[in-house]
Amino acid sequence: MHTLFEEAGKFLAGRILSEAGNSAQIELDSGKRVKVRAASMLLKFDQPAPAELLRQARAVAETIELDLAWEFAPEDEFGFADLARDYFSANATLAQQAAALLRLYDAPHYFRRAGRGRFRKAPAEILQQALAAIEKKKAVLQQIDDWATALGRGECPQPIREQLYKILFKPDKNAAEYRAVVQASRATHSAPLDLLQKAGAIDSAYQFHYRRFLLENFPKGTGFPAVPLPAGADDLPLSSAQAYSIDDSQTTEIDDALSVQGLGTGSVLLGIHIAAPGLLIAPGSAIDQLGRARLSTVYMPGHKITMLPDGVVRACTLDAGRANPAVSLYLRIDEASLECKDSETRLERVHVVANLRHDELDGVVTHAWLTDPALEHENAPPHLNELRAQLSFAYRLARHLKALREVVRGRPESFNRPDYNFRLAGGAGAEPTGDEPVQISRRQRGAPLDLIVAEAMIVANSTWGSWMEKLGVPGIYRSQASMAPGVKVRMGTKALPHAGIGVKAYAWATSPLRRYTDLVNQWQIIACARNGRTAALAAPFKPRDAELFSIISQFDAAYSAYNGHQAAMERFWTLKYLAQNGITELDATVLKEAAGGSFLVRADELPLVFPVLGAQNLPRGARLRVRLGQADEIALDVHGSVIERLDDPADARGDGPPEDAEEEETVAGPLAIAVDVNEADAPADADQADNPAP
Repeated sequence: MHTLFEEAGKFLAGRILSEAGNSAQIELDSGKRVKVRAASMLLKFDQPAPAELLRQARAVAETIELDLAWEFAPEDEFGFADLARDYFSANATLAQQAAALLRLYDAPHYFRRAGRGRFRKAPAEILQQALAAIEKKKAVLQQIDDWATALGRGECPQPIREQLYKILFKPDKNAAEYRAVVQASRATHSAPLDLLQKAGAIDSAYQFHYRRFLLENFPKGTGFPAVPLPAGADDLPLSSAQAYSIDDSQTTEIDDALSVQGLGTGSVLLGIHIAAPGLLIAPGSAIDQLGRARLSTVYMPGHKITMLPDGVVRACTLDAGRANPAVSLYLRIDEASLECKDSETRLERVHVVANLRHDELDGVVTHAWLTDPALEHENAPPHLNELRAQLSFAYRLARHLKALREVVRGRPESFNRPDYNFRLAGGAGAEPTGDEPVQISRRQRGAPLDLIVAEAMIVANSTWGSWMEKLGVPGIYRSQASMAPGVKVRMGTKALPHAGIGVKAYAWATSPLRRYTDLVNQWQIIACARNGRTAALAAPFKPRDAELFSIISQFDAAYSAYNGHQAAMERFWTLKYLAQNGITELDATVLKEAAGGSFLVRADELPLVFPVLGAQNLPRGARLRVRLGQADEIALDVHGSVIERLDDPADARGDGPPEDAEEEETVAGPLAIAVDVNEADAPADADQADNPAP
């Protein structure tokens, strides 16, 4: 005796060895023996053999028309044998009965299961919906096949082009566009990015990088919703100081300025004036929420995404020719010894007389011009000559402050590598297209104007950081336990020493228009200025406030992403510069060994680190002439090969670049593409430079 039975959703047939009570011992054709409950045995028969019955049943099942079977089926619950007799004949064969069972079981949209071997026909309305869904699925699968075929031919369908960045970086794995790319990648044995490039899906390398960044960090776009602008601060007292700012020409968020009063009296009052959005924006307000969502301005060559709306920036920036709200730190300095006698923080309006620009004045405001009163410069604008005495004092003080910090650091700061400025030709304020002519110029770190601003900001950040700690007001601090290799700068709510800068406490507070941490600290500093010893009770953020830790965590993640994008876009424009100027060879300096037998080198005249072949056995710091290969603007990759060594091997000490060289010793890594062609077929549901240049 044989039986056809159901086991774990499958239909099997075998020989009955024994029956006892509610179960039977069944031997399958494979020789395997299984114990089957009597209720699971749907047919018993002597002929044909079990395997033959299943073969015949599957063949007959293919001939059963489901629409017709559904019409024949009774309205009430029925068994598979009942339907076989209605569909075939009253004398339906064993194979026909088994075929009805298999067909009914495989068509749940027509027949609902009501028990083992029992079914009920689906209502007509439900059936039509199910059939429509099946047809839709077939159409989607056909669309996927068509798109995958087109990709394989090197053509990119428009729907895939429109979803390109989402497919690559934040895919919906159920989406037909994504599945088509996966299918085509498997069929062509190509990586998804290579496949899409060959199909012409990427029109612009610049847009590829920029739109990827927006998708990951600004999925709702970069525009601001309409919010009421903050009221002015006309009730603040007007300072007697005449301040000036020092920034780059492209800077619109001017958030720091300086003033010097009392020259020649023996006691000089140095003013460090910081733009005061904290006086106009209330914590928790609509504008605060906008800043909290972005956490920082995003910088890239030729473009930026501001942290705050333009109207707020215009109301707070320290533009020349007007009195601007400011949080001012005044330091009383002995003019001869440069010793700081005392300090005071004021909330006030400050008149800004000039916005000085690094890139326009670095060639004029030199060490010689600042230290030799008799030296004249023909290109010095009149307003600069009026500020010469103040700048000279500020420069002398900055050098003094730097020397004091270097004593604490235990070694001098080195500025052996320049900063680079990028200028794109095109309309001012227009978003770049990626094809603009680019100019790259050098600005040596530690130039006089740069040093004046850097030291003033360090003084402000360290003074205010220590002041908040003294009053028991928490803030957001940056600290570094030591300058030992691998000891990183960290953010926290405690005022700890910053070994890299050489100060006892360091709170970011001098860029409140472009960093949210600075705005938070400014609110705390304003509370200190208004309330003194009781500031801890009035400050927006209290000691051990969990919100501060949340801000730090969110800021770290956002700032890292923004800096990574800025570095990527600077590398993109550097590669563009090479192409636009036909540069095929560069002078470079060896940094360290890289993977694959290559060595990393840094270009001497451009902000570019890249791997080269042929630098084996050369020491760190060796200077080379390098021939460049073809640049890949999508991967941000370029390789080179050594032409010749430029320095004398006998003079090489092998010590290479200075102590801070590690910060740029990276090259573009592989793109983190989210398309997984190996998945299952079924879709699955240095801190003193902390003020960034624009």
